Amino acid sequence: MMVQTVTGSIPVERLGRTLMHEHLFIAYPGAWFDPLAEFDRAKLIEEAVRRLVQLRTEHGVFTFVDPCPIELGRDVTMMKEVSEKSGMHIVCTTGFYHGTKGLPTYWRARTVDEIVELYVREITSGIGDTDVKAGAIKVSTGAPAVTADEKKFLAAACIAQKVTEVPIITHTTDGCAGPEQQDLFEAAGVAAHRCLIGHSCCNVDPAYHRRIVDAGSYIGFDQIGMFHRPDNVRADNLAKLVLAGFRGQVIMSMDRLCGRLGKSIYKVTADEIAEIERLKSQGLYEAYTYMFTDFIPMLHARGVSQADIFSILEDNPRRFFAGEIPPKRTTNITDEP
Repeated sequence: MMVQTVTGSIPVERLGRTLMHEHLFIAYPGAWFDPLAEFDRAKLIEEAVRRLVQLRTEHGVFTFVDPCPIELGRDVTMMKEVSEKSGMHIVCTTGFYHGTKGLPTYWRARTVDEIVELYVREITSGIGDTDVKAGAIKVSTGAPAVTADEKKFLAAACIAQKVTEVPIITHTTDGCAGPEQQDLFEAAGVAAHRCLIGHSCCNVDPAYHRRIVDAGSYIGFDQIGMFHRPDNVRADNLAKLVLAGFRGQVIMSMDRLCGRLGKSIYKVTADEIAEIERLKSQGLYEAYTYMFTDFIPMLHARGVSQADIFSILEDNPRRFFAGEIPPKRTTNITDEP
């Protein structure tokens, strides 16, 4: 089984330790028109290479999945250059963002078949005028439920998935609508294990997580370190899944980025600003290493073993891209949600 990276296809066995949801660069629609928005491409590439080399040499990460939506500044030539210079496998995606912050007017007006044509072209032929091909499909939905527009793009993703057999990586907003995404995938004939339901850790309810894993999908605890949910709760909930026998479906990542064009579109509290400044002063803000230095020790303290971590970061991404059904739940410690 082969996986498409930005520099070409590789055997799935070569993925190694993988971060399944990170970004090099984003630019929200409209940022390019801000005359005060500064962007030094060469400097960003240099910094991205430095960070990825650090990830590879210090923490053994060999694959970096960047599921940047098409309209959020996705730059596959940058990804390819960073991959070549850092020695890191990078996988990019096709697919748009959710309706509140994405889905350009032009593409909202297109039919499902026209969207499918774009997705399949980017997977099989290349993105734009490049030879870079997408290795997965991105699906994004807002909160609290999936909108009619988002359902159209999700339907297109399902058709493209069945044509190309690449997996689907999703964005959920505030940890909402993951089970609804699963229902829509199932209705369209996409197998649950071909889908990674992203940002599930933003929902603090363990019962929500159980609904997702019980339905057979991979579950993304992939915003580790994000301020809007405390990491101690993320660690509690991830450990519950592992100890309940669902280790084979858990995906860990941080959803960090190396650079953005313009200002953030999110409101940040005074406490969060102070924490950001503290991290910046230590060179730790948006660091791709946070999960290894800070979060994994929190998991160890909750009974998650190093063997569990190894399997989550290496076995699960390999199985996901290979299209393997996750291993059956191991009956062990607890059945509590």
